[in-house]
Amino acid sequence: MTTALHTSALTSLPLLARGKVRDNYAVGDDRILMVASDRISAFDVIMGEPIPGKGELLTQMALFWFARLGHLCPNHLTGDAPESVVTPAEAAQIKGRAMLVKRLKPIPVEAVVRGYLAGSGWKEYQESRSVCGVPLPEGLKNASKLPEPIYTPAAKAEMGEHDENITFEKTVEIVGPELAARIRDISIAIYKAASEFAATKGIIIADTKFEFGLDRDGTLVLMDEVLTPDSSRYWPADTWAQSLAEGRNPPSYDKQFLRDWLDQAQVNGKPWGKTPPAPRLPREVVEQTAAKYREAMERLTA
Repeated sequence: MTTALHTSALTSLPLLARGKVRDNYAVGDDRILMVASDRISAFDVIMGEPIPGKGELLTQMALFWFARLGHLCPNHLTGDAPESVVTPAEAAQIKGRAMLVKRLKPIPVEAVVRGYLAGSGWKEYQESRSVCGVPLPEGLKNASKLPEPIYTPAAKAEMGEHDENITFEKTVEIVGPELAARIRDISIAIYKAASEFAATKGIIIADTKFEFGLDRDGTLVLMDEVLTPDSSRYWPADTWAQSLAEGRNPPSYDKQFLRDWLDQAQVNGKPWGKTPPAPRLPREVVEQTAAKYREAMERLTA
């Protein structure tokens, strides 16, 4: 098992921010070095134990999808080697886990596309027969395939807060009608293309979220990560029907395994309240989570 990187420690570049997973460093005023650590979060809480190899897998999977989907939308990659902007001594720390990207003006909306009913979407459907204002037919179950993929955006929250599901109309208020429509249409197109490819590998992409920014010319650019197990629900296609019939979450290649374990976890003899500090992850949970991330990558790129 590879040595885990919980937190990067570069001194040759100014640190811009540490997110749940990524550490971002300024490279001049027009580029950012994004370093994917092995941190993992669930319910918006960062776990104390890293998942060895996770940052490299996330980066390589994002690069795979950026290359495959580049014809649908420009992305934030510069094409330059990340190692070229750090000292030789620091290159080993970021090898395989960093992207050198354009500095953009982030759009404060997470573009979520759902092809199946799961997670917060399933919860909302049970209450209103709709998700983010999109009406859905009666009779759907947990993990049901939707008649067509739907766009269900979320407003980005501050660090440590939960993103808030919003309607498309709300995104129009935030970014204007033209940009809101472009984000929606491009997001659905990317999801459909990725889902069709994943299906050939025996994988269902149940849902995913994209982030976009604007460059200095006002061009819409796909940024951050794309279609990784951190931003998507990956299900094995061969067990989906059985899970649907039983009304449970399909076994997944993403962090749903960790979420399910945390739902049963206790802290000081009481159920964990999904607030910091997180329960300590047993070694077997760390190892099984790492294995699921690896399997997703291996299946997709085989």
